[in-house]
Amino acid sequence: MKIAGKNSVSEALRSNVVTVNTLFCEKGKRDEITSLAASNGVKISYVDKVVLDKMCPGQKHQGYVAEVTDFQYCDTEDILSASESPLIVVLDGINDPHNFGSIIRVCECAGADGIIIGKNRQVAVNDTVVRVSAGAASHMRIARVGNVNNAIKQLQQAGVWVYALDMDGQEITSLDMTGPVAIVVGGEGDGISRLTKKCCDQVASLKLKGKVNSLNASVACGIALYEAVRQRG
Repeated sequence: MKIAGKNSVSEALRSNVVTVNTLFCEKGKRDEITSLAASNGVKISYVDKVVLDKMCPGQKHQGYVAEVTDFQYCDTEDILSASESPLIVVLDGINDPHNFGSIIRVCECAGADGIIIGKNRQVAVNDTVVRVSAGAASHMRIARVGNVNNAIKQLQQAGVWVYALDMDGQEITSLDMTGPVAIVVGGEGDGISRLTKKCCDQVASLKLKGKVNSLNASVACGIALYEAVRQRG
């Protein structure tokens, strides 16, 4: 997998989730990123800009492209054990890599302990996801499970209260999100599936005042996460 851009490459070099095998830099670059790569023992290859353009067509590489190992997914248990009162996001069918990357970024910024995704009907962590996350994917625990509903039941058995984020629920600011919480976010078109919503403990909604009756999945996820952060103080 190849990732491009100063932020993504810099965070990958600091990551415990992915390993940078080779750093390709535009000739003449000598800065913090090249120093970090050298200190980590990463092979550095200096090439012409046109070579980087061909490696990542259509991307703004800013003079840096890193060849990294495939993303290392964790287990649900790793996320549960990350905190005494975990804050978790569960994704039910996010197919747009840009939405997924934005969700990872907001989860990392909000201090979420991890993200759980399914192997089916869900985009995996790829180079586009990593790039859109602005490097946040290199620091986020992500578990990829065979069945999202079984993962939700596992969270509940561990004492996590699971909220489905949907338009027909109780307004989120009136709910108690101070304890161990998981927020389930549905896909761009169909939202949360009926069976998955049925598995959740409660449905939470965001108050909308405009004529459009839904928010982008990553925006809705961010609002819900920061409501939990607000309640937790």
